[in-house]
Amino acid sequence: MTTKSAFSCTLKNIPKIAWEYRLGNLCALLWILDQYKEKKPKDPTIAEKFNTYRFADYKEQIIDLLPRVCTVSVETMQIIQQMQA
Repeated sequence: MTTKSAFSCTLKNIPKIAWEYRLGNLCALLWILDQYKEKKPKDPTIAEKFNTYRFADYKEQIIDLLPRVCTVSVETMQIIQQMQA
């Protein structure tokens, strides 16, 4: 399965079962992408003075994190399936 986020990050060859592991309402992989995406504050003062986060500054760390989250997601879902059987 492939997904593309708002900041042009493409995930490929993700096992279908990895998308089933959820943190709240989102699968864990999308939750990570959502947490690290750039968000623009509505207040112009805050946007101008305090909005210093840039995805590009953390891209390599996030790219390193995603395969680990995928592994945890797959292994957790396999354990859940075994418990249900």
